[in-house]
Amino acid sequence: MFYQFYPERFNNKTNGITHRRWLLKANPGLSGLITDAIGPAWVSSPQQLENLKRFKDDSAFLEKLHGIKQGNKERLAKRILDKTGIQVDTESIFDVQVKRLHAYKRQLLNVLHIMHLYNALKKDPEALLYPRTFIFGAKASPGYYFAKKVIKLINSVADKVNNDPATNGKLKVVFLENYRVSLAEEIFPAADISEQISTASKEASGTGNMKFMMNGAMTLGTLDGANVEITDLVGRENIFLFGLTAEEVLDYQNSGGYHSLEYYHHDERIREVVDQLVNGFFPDTENHFNEIYDTLLGHNDQYFVLRDFASYAEAHQDVSRSYLDRNAWLQKSLVNIAKSGYFSSDRTIMEYADQIWKVQSALKV
Repeated sequence: MFYQFYPERFNNKTNGITHRRWLLKANPGLSGLITDAIGPAWVSSPQQLENLKRFKDDSAFLEKLHGIKQGNKERLAKRILDKTGIQVDTESIFDVQVKRLHAYKRQLLNVLHIMHLYNALKKDPEALLYPRTFIFGAKASPGYYFAKKVIKLINSVADKVNNDPATNGKLKVVFLENYRVSLAEEIFPAADISEQISTASKEASGTGNMKFMMNGAMTLGTLDGANVEITDLVGRENIFLFGLTAEEVLDYQNSGGYHSLEYYHHDERIREVVDQLVNGFFPDTENHFNEIYDTLLGHNDQYFVLRDFASYAEAHQDVSRSYLDRNAWLQKSLVNIAKSGYFSSDRTIMEYADQIWKVQSALKV
């Protein structure tokens, strides 16, 4: 009915986040550094964060940026120890996936890759280029049985990895319960890697990737949702992309040309981790993960987890190689912060006011 009267008012606007909560409040160390560098105007005009780019080659500034990140990681590590009893290495890469748990968001891809890293370390203690701490936070809808099984799998993998001396100092897995805003305010400033790995074409436009970006985390993701716009803003050299495109996913869905069993049979890494779901690899979990196994092979892997596995694993290798060059990593991080002002909700609201409701904006960004 409303569309018939005002068809021009029905259009898309990119989501936004409030930088006042997710940067100014959540990350006072970084906010202070930014204000010292470019002045306080960014608080009311967040696109002025772009002025940070002039510090890209300033080694002293980059070292301050590194120190702030380390302080945030130490605070999160203390929270993890207090809540879970797990001690994590703050010098490791903090690789984070926090969001609603759903099959299309592919927490399963993340945990299967962690299983692969564990298997690789058992065979070769030097297999990992750089130590990793994988951090999950998620909630599943009360009746969403599959999602609850994935949470169980994450915790089973954590128990296996964290209690094996062979992975000590190299690999840790943490699941933080009761994910909520107050916990997110501690997680986003501490993250090195932001996992945004939904099946391409399935994510409308989430905001977690924006919050991570604003706090200097690098995105590892598919070309889906707001990842597309992040890529346009920061450039492909400042993001880690992998996997099928939305067009390729839709082509598979329309043509029926994807067969997950082919990837299972032709990739030893995939075969090993998928078999471990049902072969007794996890003690005291008999039949717990049969549904996950059947989803991947019996129901042809609707969300292309196995199809994207190899590309995802290679992207993780790229992350490790990049992290070894601290200065280059910090430059990438700074570019992400500098470009994040576009995702302020101030801009979103202004676009609604100017382009849809035709009212005068009280604030220009």
